[in-house]
Amino acid sequence: MRNTCIVAIALLGGVVQGCETGKEIDRLSLVRRHNVKVTSFDPRASLSVGNGEFAFTVDATGLQTFPELYDAGVPLGTQSQWGWHSFPNTEGYRFEESLRVYDFGRGHLESYPVQLRAPAHAARAVEYFRVNPHRLHLGYVGLELLQKDGAAAAPGDISGIEEEIDLWSGTVRSSFLFDGERVEVTTVAHPEVDGISTRVASALVAKGQLKIRFTFPYPTGKHSDAASDWSKPERHQTALVAGDDGRATLSRTLDSTRYQVNVVSNGTLEASAGGDHYFILTPRPGASAIEMSCSFTLPAREVILPGFEETESSSAAHWQDFWMSGGAIDFSGTDDPRAFELERRVVLSQYLTAIQCAGSAPPQETGLTYNSWFGKFHMEMIWWHQVHFALWNRAELIKPSMEWYKGRAFQEARKTAERQGFKGVRWMKMTDPSGQESPSSVGSLLIWEQPHAIYFAELLYRRFGDEALREYQDLVFATAEFMADFAMYEKDRDVYSLNHVNGAQETLKPDNSHNPPFEVSYWHWGLKTAQEWRARLGLERVALWDEIAAKLPPFAERDGLYLAAESLPDTYTNKQYMSDHPMVLGAYGFLPPVDRLVNKETMTRTFLFIHENWFWGDTWGWDYPLAAMSATRLGLPDKAVDLLLMEEQKNTYLPNGHNYQDDRLRVYLPGNGGLLTAVAMMCAGYDGCTEREPGIPKDWKVKWEGLVRMP
Repeated sequence: MRNTCIVAIALLGGVVQGCETGKEIDRLSLVRRHNVKVTSFDPRASLSVGNGEFAFTVDATGLQTFPELYDAGVPLGTQSQWGWHSFPNTEGYRFEESLRVYDFGRGHLESYPVQLRAPAHAARAVEYFRVNPHRLHLGYVGLELLQKDGAAAAPGDISGIEEEIDLWSGTVRSSFLFDGERVEVTTVAHPEVDGISTRVASALVAKGQLKIRFTFPYPTGKHSDAASDWSKPERHQTALVAGDDGRATLSRTLDSTRYQVNVVSNGTLEASAGGDHYFILTPRPGASAIEMSCSFTLPAREVILPGFEETESSSAAHWQDFWMSGGAIDFSGTDDPRAFELERRVVLSQYLTAIQCAGSAPPQETGLTYNSWFGKFHMEMIWWHQVHFALWNRAELIKPSMEWYKGRAFQEARKTAERQGFKGVRWMKMTDPSGQESPSSVGSLLIWEQPHAIYFAELLYRRFGDEALREYQDLVFATAEFMADFAMYEKDRDVYSLNHVNGAQETLKPDNSHNPPFEVSYWHWGLKTAQEWRARLGLERVALWDEIAAKLPPFAERDGLYLAAESLPDTYTNKQYMSDHPMVLGAYGFLPPVDRLVNKETMTRTFLFIHENWFWGDTWGWDYPLAAMSATRLGLPDKAVDLLLMEEQKNTYLPNGHNYQDDRLRVYLPGNGGLLTAVAMMCAGYDGCTEREPGIPKDWKVKWEGLVRMP
């Protein structure tokens, strides 16, 4: 998010205006009517500030004062794109020990990192590389609240809570009563610095009952949690280096990981008797407020740390630019009572994805809030996290993670393809900034993350033109080269098949997943688009790419319905295959339909059957926008809205705007990003669409502007 959005809405690269002249949207009112207000310690209503590269989540006190209350809700994370840690590899595990060799009949053996391994040492190696590296919780910054007798405050001692996040300025303001005095806390994140600034005002400051506390945990290495282990203080070190004029540095060492916390304030930072990793910021004598800024950085990185007022001003200017640029949708003219809730989800999802999904690497599914899958990111999910940025005319927010694609990840993807006997680059499923794939019995055999690189490059071409062609051509062509080499030619049928894959509908497995329709459609789209890039650059077409696209098999069907794969005639009589993602709909929604592969009538029957009979309780947050996009292309706008607002647990949006899944995934940003993608498409349409607002019911009155058509 550090690339400031340009305040312009141009008819370039498919951008379309949705408002009538003279009826522009009042964006300030639109955004602020969805400010989140909190009046208690609600574990599912914590609030975050951030900048795409760093995020900081607070409780009802405006800082991270009572993290234990939120661990089972939306935890109080302090995370960044650069903050990672590995436990020492004392057993000398090698990545090669996680590999299992398969023979899928493609003329060469293929090795994949998977979880189920023997002997025991190999199994432990698999677990080591699955856990490491993992994302760090960088440290808690909370209030040190003391009773008159010096006893620490408990949550029950706090009353009169009035907390609000002002989305227009990216500011959290909290007000509460403690020991008979009101406390006012204001917290903001700097748009260019990985850190926060806060101002804490109260009569309790001068009484010595109110200070600021810094505490630091060790990582847990668990699959999904707040990444905070307080039981191992001896495993890490925190050193305080005091400076002049209210400046200090906390130097952190965790095994081979080093980082630092830089603090500037109107007080003194000192070690506390509370433990080796516990520090207290005490204001200067006579002060009525504490003002403090802190940044989290890699060692020896020079950072100009702004004070509170400068950070507050920078945050306000940044967020005003954000909201005044890009797209906007106003549902307030619609009588349907569901419209306000949809608008709330849309506004909050824009904010949440901007602070958590717009950094220099792909985001994890729980963003920068807390760890899931050890803090690693999933490359098939980047589409759901980031495509909406382009459709909301903020394509520049995709660029930072594309640099990751082009750099270390590209080299690792080429090594993976070579190891498996393929040309080009094969994109990993679960990984980290190093680009090394993590072992997974499910993910390693997925292929639908492969064309995403082409999809993103195409979105950036539509926004930035020839600049994008020059920047991403190698990425596009190497990605397509693998796709062509992966397709298997079946001479007896004269088709190119996608066999032995783990389908995006993850209930399918390599032994029963041959030519799943979504992957077939995505292979066609990716190879066709790569050829268009060659034409734009004045290069000759690759004959093999055209041949494969022309000979991919039409979707298999039975009883008038498209199957989950041509090898699964029992798709709609076996609950296993009617659970998880209804990916067949993605071939006519997520992607534009290919006439040779699919027809509208059969897909409409398939959609209606799935809508009525699917086990929606077994789905995920992005499945509702996936189906809504299909409804939009099929001309069923009422169904599109119904799907986005379907009352299912995994389609729940918490008071803070996060898409809730279950007790493990209380935050699920692919759902937020998918919602934004679907709603943009429902308003602005897609390539070749001639109908205005194809996914909006006819009795809804919606104003929108600055959105971009979907491919």
